[in-house]
Amino acid sequence: MHIEAGVVDPAKMVLSYVTATGVIGATAKMAFDHIKENGIVSLVLKSILAAMIVFSCFEILPHYPIGVSEVHLILGTTIFLIFGIAPAAIGLASGLLIQGLFFAQFDLPQYGINVTTLLASMLVLNLAVKKIIPAGTAYKDISYSQMLKMSIIWEGSIVSWVAFWAFYGQGFGAENVSNVLSFGSAYMSVVLIEPLVDLAVLAGVKALTKSNECSTTFVDKKLCNA
Repeated sequence: MHIEAGVVDPAKMVLSYVTATGVIGATAKMAFDHIKENGIVSLVLKSILAAMIVFSCFEILPHYPIGVSEVHLILGTTIFLIFGIAPAAIGLASGLLIQGLFFAQFDLPQYGINVTTLLASMLVLNLAVKKIIPAGTAYKDISYSQMLKMSIIWEGSIVSWVAFWAFYGQGFGAENVSNVLSFGSAYMSVVLIEPLVDLAVLAGVKALTKSNECSTTFVDKKLCNA
């Protein structure tokens, strides 16, 4: 989901500063709410763990440049289910920033674009989960069909944002449209993998959890409790 350098002209980058400010502001609000409910230690620990997973996905797992961006397995739904919306969003923003600062400095000018894509998609996922998962269902008990819906929404939102930035930067020429379609079709293939990873993680949670209680210091309370 990293927009390739040069897709958006530097003169147009101002929009990404505005959108990034908006999604980071929303994340800050959710982080404040998390602190009020669970404490700052919980937020910090979960955010660090989420950032480690995100960074590993970006830097260690295979990723392939296709069209206007790269295809990654980011495990956004996984960190959402395990850590909750605020730590997941902070983990995405932090993991992306760490990669840019130390391993991919050429991506730093596009940080506003890429962080918008990730955090806006996480906000969309958060809204969708409230519709997909009934209030009385713990995350560890959700079904494959529910996981698949979440993954489609998460990946679909990322593809939509990447397409937006590509068309905003390069217009609707035939080559650009082809590049966007190539990326979108390849990236949506991740939908076949991510739900299986999530279900495997949730199965592990079930096996390791002898009661309906989870330590909210390290995981989201909805992971084990309805």
